[in-house]
Amino acid sequence: MGLKKYFSKKTNRNEFYTALICLFPSLVIGMVFVIIPIIMVVYLSFTKWDLISTTKEFLGFANYIYLFKNPKFLKSISNTLYFSALKIPFDIIFSLFFAILLDKKIRGLRFFRAIYFAPVITSMVAVSAIWLWFYDPEFGLLNYIFKIIGLSPLRWLHDPNWAMPAIIIMSVWKGLGYNIVIFLAGLQNIPESYYEAADIDGASNWKKFKHITLPLLSPVTYFVVLISIINSFKVFTQISVMTPRGGPLYSTGVMVFYIYQQAFEGYKIGRASAAAMILFLGVLAITFVQKRIGEKRVHYT
Repeated sequence: MGLKKYFSKKTNRNEFYTALICLFPSLVIGMVFVIIPIIMVVYLSFTKWDLISTTKEFLGFANYIYLFKNPKFLKSISNTLYFSALKIPFDIIFSLFFAILLDKKIRGLRFFRAIYFAPVITSMVAVSAIWLWFYDPEFGLLNYIFKIIGLSPLRWLHDPNWAMPAIIIMSVWKGLGYNIVIFLAGLQNIPESYYEAADIDGASNWKKFKHITLPLLSPVTYFVVLISIINSFKVFTQISVMTPRGGPLYSTGVMVFYIYQQAFEGYKIGRASAAAMILFLGVLAITFVQKRIGEKRVHYT
């Protein structure tokens, strides 16, 4: 049906105008806070601007060329990939493990579910401050436990080899409850009849997990992986609070942290915008590849 023919009917016109009126606030908010900022970032990535002056010097691809020659930016890319490569598998493994445990009929089930979800709704700044104490080389809880069991204390956030793993441990703990809830919802949607049939056939718990639980959880797993990829690439707050300068030897300086430094510490908005565009295109490419590969492995009941 053509637009002219569609709008020729008064009923269709009234429906269109009603929908437009209802959507107008959302369209305005989306335009002001999403569409226009994206267009501005694309434009600013080709300019030199210090956030203060009214003039913007057009540089073409100079900002992008500078970034790919800059060791600090390249280090931020490798740190982001390192963070994502370790955090995402741990997210999936631990959240699925605890979700399976919490799916059992045990006493105090609601209490345990609340305990695991509590860190999710706690402020990232507050959680980061608490973990700063955990990681303190002299008075931290973790090193105190290490001393009790006879292990040598670690310098954690002050050691370039341990700073990023320390951030990853804290980040996995912080977001564990969110993924547990999603996996729990997926587990509870698997029909019990499948497990009953497997019990009749004499299947072991491992075979039931491998041939029933994992395949039927694939849509949920696909979603969790996708969200985890996006969240891992935009990590910032815990880095800023726990390692304010990007850690020793810039060992925790991720891409978003680099963008923040360029924009609001160095006032190099053009470079920051170019780095943001590279981050956006990188996440887009990875999620596209994950979508093409992951969708083939997703099974629906």
